Amino acid sequence: MSSLLARQPKPRPPMTVFAARLRFTHCSHRAMTRPSAAISRPGSVASGTTLARVSLSIGIVGLPNVGKSTLFNALTRASALASNYPFATIDPNIGVVGVPDPRLAELAKLYDSARIVPASVRFTDIAGLVRGASQGQGLGNQFLAHIRETDAICQVVRVFADPDVTHVDGDVSPERDIETVVTELILADLQTLEKALPRLAKETKFAKDPGRAQVAQAAAAAQQLLDQGIALSSGAAAAGINMADLRELQLLTAKPFLYVFNMDVAELADEDLRKRLSALVAPAEAIFLDAKTEADLTELPEDEAAELLAEAGLGEPGLAQLARAGFRALGLQTFLTAGPKETRAWEIKAGATAPEAAGVIHTDFQRGFIKAEVVSFDDLMAAGSLPAARAAGKARIEGKDYVMRDGDVVEFRHS
Repeated sequence: MSSLLARQPKPRPPMTVFAARLRFTHCSHRAMTRPSAAISRPGSVASGTTLARVSLSIGIVGLPNVGKSTLFNALTRASALASNYPFATIDPNIGVVGVPDPRLAELAKLYDSARIVPASVRFTDIAGLVRGASQGQGLGNQFLAHIRETDAICQVVRVFADPDVTHVDGDVSPERDIETVVTELILADLQTLEKALPRLAKETKFAKDPGRAQVAQAAAAAQQLLDQGIALSSGAAAAGINMADLRELQLLTAKPFLYVFNMDVAELADEDLRKRLSALVAPAEAIFLDAKTEADLTELPEDEAAELLAEAGLGEPGLAQLARAGFRALGLQTFLTAGPKETRAWEIKAGATAPEAAGVIHTDFQRGFIKAEVVSFDDLMAAGSLPAARAAGKARIEGKDYVMRDGDVVEFRHS
């Protein structure tokens, strides 16, 4: 077994995959022929809103009693058990959350849409990890299996001090807690590689498949990196490891990471504290919130919640920040469709071409793609309608090589 399993050095925090969330709009009544693949989660989105199919799954992890289930409840307005003892969550709770996008409401008004369908993220509340989870401590192996099924990992880190809420290690230390979780994920990956490398060596020897040789080489390099206490998400690029070659192994530290620091309201106003905590996980993305307050706000009407946030000087809810950060974690971006039936957000990868964007709506649209009429979202709203934008010369025709850009409004034409 790798030497890290014995010495467990302090790892570098894993980095999240950063990508600007470019958002595009597609306005074509003809594009709305595909039935909605809606997921209903009572209370998880605004009234009159339906959730679209989910393309991103995020596992919420952390030590026991750091506020994972409270955060999950706030995200989904669910009723997951949130208790003051380790392993209150045994089976993972799953909820689906819409990605906030104020443009949806504007387009819905413009097109008098019957409903709004935002892009969505699936959150999985996974029971608390403890030191030794990779060796089966607590409910370690079961929890790690749940994490393996997600696309990205969100670690909740406790900052708040509350003598009535016990800490599994006795006192509050964000740096130590981050190190504990990341170390356990690294150790779990090393165990996976220890089992996989002999099999890959045999496949390389007998199959004579260049592709298998690439996977074997990447796995060996990954083992060396992890043995240094460096997560793949933060060190693979510098080590020359192609993450695509490791995909079949489902390594935990290869996933994008986000960090949620669960703080008291008073601590949220401490800029120096927030800077210090951000530095602990940089370049990963950090979100700061008070999970208990956020859960309470979800019980209020939106206008009252916004008023209370403004009075507290908190601005946008932390939950909205988290949903968007999760969407960014895998380099996803959105374009929109609008019509009388619905205004809807669709997910695409950054750099997607117009035909690829059309294919997200329906595969037939991509196969039969002819061209796309494009106008920026701002120009569309300023003109007041697509015909008015055309009359003002703000619309243009693009072909198959067109790469979608931020704020595009596009009508796909296909055979």
